[in-house]
Amino acid sequence: MITKIITFIFGSIIGSFLNVCIYRMPQGKSVVWPGSHCPLCEKRIPWYDNIPFISYLLLRGRCRFCRQKISLRYLIVELLTALMFVALLDYFGLTYDFFVYLSLVCLLIIASFVDIKHRIIPDEISLGGILLGFILNCIKGLSINPFTYNSRPMINSLLGIIIGGAVIYLTGKLFDLFYFKLLKRPPIQGETESLGGGDVKLLAMIGAFLGWQKALLSFFIAPFFGAIVGIINLIIKKDHTIAYGPFLSLAALISLFWGSRIIALFFIRF
Repeated sequence: MITKIITFIFGSIIGSFLNVCIYRMPQGKSVVWPGSHCPLCEKRIPWYDNIPFISYLLLRGRCRFCRQKISLRYLIVELLTALMFVALLDYFGLTYDFFVYLSLVCLLIIASFVDIKHRIIPDEISLGGILLGFILNCIKGLSINPFTYNSRPMINSLLGIIIGGAVIYLTGKLFDLFYFKLLKRPPIQGETESLGGGDVKLLAMIGAFLGWQKALLSFFIAPFFGAIVGIINLIIKKDHTIAYGPFLSLAALISLFWGSRIIALFFIRF
């Protein structure tokens, strides 16, 4: 119980840093310098106003200095990160995999919230995540047995990068060929591609961490969530476009926790 409480607190602190990344990365700003400050009045935020959850609630979601509202996103990201850290601890325990997938979850949270607001996924997250996932899986080959290198995690990660990126890239190109060329439909709101390069790199990153099987599973799961939100968005806002990164991220989390069971069930049934 104590371990989970510590993990929750640690997760909330990391979530606070993820908020910095979500705000600054799309603007090309450093996530390290300067220190935390209000984006409106630019006053430096003292440490006692930067305590996860507590400061937000005590300040009633407003800046101490200019009294402007602080986005609820800050509280959501801190809570989501903390809960995900506890969920990973409960599932993997204090193992190597626990720390590997902490990295994946943090990258997915940043990518999702940036994509929701800006409709982009920073290359620092996707390309950096591809490299990080591959390196961590290479190291995992040593952690299994320090005397004999197991190349399976490395190969699985490499295939995940290739297959994960390729399957969504080819799907997007085939859809664009069918929709824009064969049906001769005009682009929606100036869009010339149904799936952006950021989505391709994001699924490649997911494959780097989870391997090719779970990357494919994520690819097939994501459209179900995307379709539901897309229909709602179309009805309410009359907008055909949605940020797809969050659905790939959600599908990746489902694949992480339940992917092995889903894949095993699929092969048993078919």
